Amino acid sequence: MNFTAFQSAANLQSSLNPANGLGTASLAVIYSTFIISALFLPSYIIKFIGCRWTMVVSLCGYVTYPLANFYPHWGTLIPSSVLVGLSAAPLWSAKCTYLTTSASRYAKLTDDTTDAVIHKFFGVFFLFFQTSQIIGNLISSFVLSSNAISNLEFPTCYNKSYIEHNCGKHDCQSNLTAARLLYNSSECPVTNLNSSGPSDSTIYTLMGIYTALSLSGAFIMALGVDNIEVQCAETRGPFSLLIATFKQMKDKRQLLLIPITMFSGFEQAFLTGDITRSFITCPLGVNWVGFVLICYAACDAISSLLFGGAEKYVGRMPIFTCGAIINIALIITLLVWLPYPDDVALFFILPALWGIADAVWQTQITAFYGVIFVNNQEACFANYNVWKSLGFVIAFAYQNFICVSSKLWVLLAVLLLGMVSYYYVEFEERTKNSTEVKSNAKSPEENKAYVE
Repeated sequence: MNFTAFQSAANLQSSLNPANGLGTASLAVIYSTFIISALFLPSYIIKFIGCRWTMVVSLCGYVTYPLANFYPHWGTLIPSSVLVGLSAAPLWSAKCTYLTTSASRYAKLTDDTTDAVIHKFFGVFFLFFQTSQIIGNLISSFVLSSNAISNLEFPTCYNKSYIEHNCGKHDCQSNLTAARLLYNSSECPVTNLNSSGPSDSTIYTLMGIYTALSLSGAFIMALGVDNIEVQCAETRGPFSLLIATFKQMKDKRQLLLIPITMFSGFEQAFLTGDITRSFITCPLGVNWVGFVLICYAACDAISSLLFGGAEKYVGRMPIFTCGAIINIALIITLLVWLPYPDDVALFFILPALWGIADAVWQTQITAFYGVIFVNNQEACFANYNVWKSLGFVIAFAYQNFICVSSKLWVLLAVLLLGMVSYYYVEFEERTKNSTEVKSNAKSPEENKAYVE
């Protein structure tokens, strides 16, 4: 319920608060603070209050974000973003530790492999995580379209020149309201698009719903989740995790996983900051953001569950490869496609495919960390949080300074580098595991001697 509110509010920031880049700046602050928080707070907080109460307290920090959006200014939105960032690292570290520890114990009870169960648990988690976006986007779509039934209809009349100069890959962060006035005409009024901003009463209604959902999420977590004793006792102080995090980077595998981990942040930031603005709000209107992203969230949720279970049967590498192929195809498509409103199907198909690819990165990367660094969970997940958040920060930092086409080329470069590094780690792990199996296997003579 918490992420029903937060994710949906975050998806709207580049469209609802575009003035001076306030919306995307707030998101950049969240992930910048997240990096600092990930290095100091999780271990210290989990040590004293446990995984469950760490998550409860962290969820309360998220409540401030929809509250700040009642009056979105630099003095309200930025401080709330700092608080969300500080809350995020303990929340996600506690979640990852909770899931990995629970999965390891469940694997022993069911006599299943720990690797397969961890992937399955993360798949189920991300199923619910992305399902929350479906609900949140439905709420935002209907609330933002409540002023007129016509807002629920695709534009049948549009100005090609406006789209060709300001939308899709050609969006260079110009003022969309001014652009609509420039390209407006009596025959096809661009200013009819519901993109200049909903009324204050509409925003108050939407953020009121999101605030109630955030509070309910914290309340349910406090009452409905059991505490759990983490298998590696939390004896570190706040600075010990920082040291452990840097020591973790001495592991070559950790260094090689940095590019693909950062890509998972880059691609989510591109969806939140650029697809929502340049490919939805610009040609269609802000009220269509939620409707289009429902397809993304639905495919992400279903794929998260499927990929979580499929790893046991097809292996991790084919799933990673599938995600990379989909993302590469999408990046190339967005580089050539002009988002004319009469391409109705593409507005839903492309985000749906993006959701399938995102499910790969969110379920498989976290699970891969949990598998290969199973004896050093805190430091490895701290590294995961740091590098993924750095991807977000970099993407949001250049959000208002370069064109969408340039961002797509950056995405492609980071993805290719990340996949090459991932393949190297995967082959190293397979070689190591194969060597261990051979060394542990007995020769026929040894087996015969043992039977006798």
